[in-house]
Order: sequence, then structure tokens, then C-alpha cells
Amino acid sequence: MPDTVSLPRSAALSTLPGAAVLWRVRRLLGWAIGAGFAYSLIGSAGKSYCPGGFTGDGGYLDAAGQATDAAPLCVTVTLQPSGFAYAVIAIVVFVSVTRVLRYAIDQADAIRRLDRAVVGIVVFVIVWTVITQASFAGIDLESWDGTGSFFSEGTYFGTIVTDVSPMPE
Repeated sequence: MPDTVSLPRSAALSTLPGAAVLWRVRRLLGWAIGAGFAYSLIGSAGKSYCPGGFTGDGGYLDAAGQATDAAPLCVTVTLQPSGFAYAVIAIVVFVSVTRVLRYAIDQADAIRRLDRAVVGIVVFVIVWTVITQASFAGIDLESWDGTGSFFSEGTYFGTIVTDVSPMPE
């Protein structure tokens, strides 16, 4: 028989003062990490355009449909998650915990502040992703004539990478 008695762990929170607040801080961190991961998945997009094409004898066509010896240029535009969104998530977490430590008058107030931070992070990620995807969808690739570099005008949210390269064979 062992010298110690092993008791099953209780599902209730610890009797440690502030355990409920620590639990909410842990929840805030979990939501922040989850929102960052979700943004990484849904904050990406891509599209490409190749004006021109191939002729029946293996040659190339330019954007105007004329035969040419050189392969026409294609543009690929890729939307990548913005570091700004991750920075905002981190700032919200740090500011929320700091405000709880400085200004919370009791446990209920601290929990309320932390819960608002979770809602703020989730709403920010949803709104930022919608705005970013909408601005990316507004890029008109078909206005590019197939010569020179591609320049997209306007204000775009997120990180946009442009690649201009010859049409693959």
C-alpha cells in the first residue's frame, strides 16, 4: 500500500485568491492565439492574370491577340497576412492585462475587462479580414496590358506581393 493517498482533482477552480482572474487571463491568451491562427488561415488570397496565350503552332500571342516570339508576361498578386493585425492582437492583450492590474476595483471588474478584450480581438480580426479581402478583391488585374511592371493603385490592407514573370510553357 502506498504511503500517500491520491485524490482525484476537483473540477472547481483553486481556492487561490484571484484564480478566476487568472483563468480569464488564460482564456484571453487562448483566444488571442486562436484568432491569430485563424487570421493566418483566412487572411491569405491570390490571383493571377496572363494576357495573351499560345498559337496552334507553339508560338505566343500578346494581349492584343497578335503573334509574338516572346512569351507574354503574367502577373500574380498574393495577399499575405499583415503583421499589423498580429501587433494589434498583442497590444490588446498587454494593454488589457495592464489595465486590469492598474484599474480593476474587484474581481468582477477584472473579469469584465478581460472578457471585453476577448470580444475586441475577435471583432477586430473579423472586421480586418473582411476589409482586407474586400480591398484585395478590388484589384483589377485585367486592366494590365501585359507589358512592364504591374502597379495597383488604391489603398489596400494586408501585405500584397506582386510577381511579374513570363508565361510558363
